[in-house]
Parts: sequence; structure tokens; C-alpha cells
Amino acid sequence: MQISSEAALELARMERWLPWALRGVRVVLILAGAWVLSRVARRLLRRLRGYAVRTMNRRGATDALELEKRATTVIEVLGKLLGAVVWMVATVMALNELTFNIQPLLAGLGVAGLALGLGAQALIKDWIGGLLVLIEDQVRIGDVVVINGIGGVVEEINLRTTVLRGENGAVHIVANGAIATLSNMTREYSYYVFELTLPRRSDVTRGLQIVEQAAQELASDPAFSHTLLAPVEMMGVERLADRGVLIRARIKTLPAKQAAAGREWNRRVNERLAEADINFPLPPL
Repeated sequence: MQISSEAALELARMERWLPWALRGVRVVLILAGAWVLSRVARRLLRRLRGYAVRTMNRRGATDALELEKRATTVIEVLGKLLGAVVWMVATVMALNELTFNIQPLLAGLGVAGLALGLGAQALIKDWIGGLLVLIEDQVRIGDVVVINGIGGVVEEINLRTTVLRGENGAVHIVANGAIATLSNMTREYSYYVFELTLPRRSDVTRGLQIVEQAAQELASDPAFSHTLLAPVEMMGVERLADRGVLIRARIKTLPAKQAAAGREWNRRVNERLAEADINFPLPPL
């Protein structure tokens, strides 16, 4: 009789904690399933990215580098959105398993969301701005841009912010809703604009020939020939400035390659000017 009562007591204890143990196991399975699902979704998105890039590349829709940057940007944002949805659903399911009454919570969240929406108009403006940036394909990860006067390489695009890395390594975070002006320096192609000021009494025609010859040598150099998309465009004498005669030219390059080509162009022009004994004008007193 004593054994029976102890067994009944033990059984009563099991009846108390066993349902909670099962609920805990189900919660762990839900969270593990959410983790696995988010990982699988990201892998599928990467495969979809590769398939989309290959398909558009076969059709010759645009440059391969542009396709890669656009696909990377869209996949990053979709991955974050999908991960947020998966974990939100998993959290609701886990709370439901733990016998939390989530209907009042959902109703409260709806009211709180309405109040938050009225008080967080700037945040909603940033989200809408981020969606427009993605939908209109204004900028992609890896582009060199100037946003509101701040220049840098796009490292990350979120719904709320765009992250730029400046030339000096500084990270600039710009709210998407605050973007007033956006200049994409690497959309499909880039230009390097060359400017040179010569003394008024110097041989300007010779100076123009030197600039053009240096650009032609650059185009024939194997290290730079694949980055140049068109012959040099000589604009000639731009204006008669206070210090001298300003001449201008430009070369068309692959996206983000204009700086390297421009530096080499400057070096070659400087050497040719020295050989031709053409000096730069003295600064005003």
C-alpha cells in the first residue's frame, strides 16, 4: 500500500512537470527550426542570386559587374527581411506553446504600432526611402557615391540607413529618408576629368598634344587598356583663368577604375611637361 501511494505521488509529480517539459522541448524545436529555416532561406537566396545573374548575363541585359552589385544588394536586404519574419513567427509560436495568451498581446502591439507610427514618422520615412532606393536601383553595394555631399563606397544598404566607407576609412551612416541628393560615380561607367593650368605665354597647343599623347600611351598600356572604354575626349581650352590657361580632357573607364587611370595619366603628363620645359604658373602674390 505504501509503495502504491509513493508511485501515485511520483506520478502526480510527473503529471505536473511533464507537460512543461514537453512544451520546453517544442519551444526548443521551434527555435531550432527557425534557425535552420533562416539558414536554408539564405542559402536558397544565394543560389537564386547566382541563377538570376547568369540568366541576365546570357541575355546581355547589362554589364556583369553591375549585375553582381545589384544582385548582392537585393539579396542582402531580402535575407534580412526574411530572417526578421521567420524569427517573429517563431517567437509568437514559442509564446503560444508556453501558454501565453498572445491575442491581447497582438492587439496591444497593434495599438502600440499605431501610436508608434504616429510618433515615428521619420523612421517610416527612412524605410520608404530605403525601399525606393532598392526598387529604383539607385545605388548598389560596392558603388562609389556622394550622398548629401558625403562621398564613399557603399558597404551596406538597410531599410533605414545606407552605410558608406570614406576614402580615409571613416564610416558614414546616412538615413535613407534624409537623402536629398545622390550622385552615383560608378553607374555602368565612370569618367576621369583631367584639368591642367598652363602659363599664358606657354605653348598651349603643345600642352594639349602632350595631354592627348599621354592618354593614348595609357590606352596602349596592358595594365590600363582593359579599363578604358573609349579614346580620350579632348575638350580643349576651358577658360582663361587668373593664373593662366585652363585646359580640360577626360577618359571613360570601367566603374570605380577612374581614379587609378587618372593618377597614371597625371604622372605621364607631368613627365612630358618636364621634358618639354613647360612649367606651371606661379601662384598669385
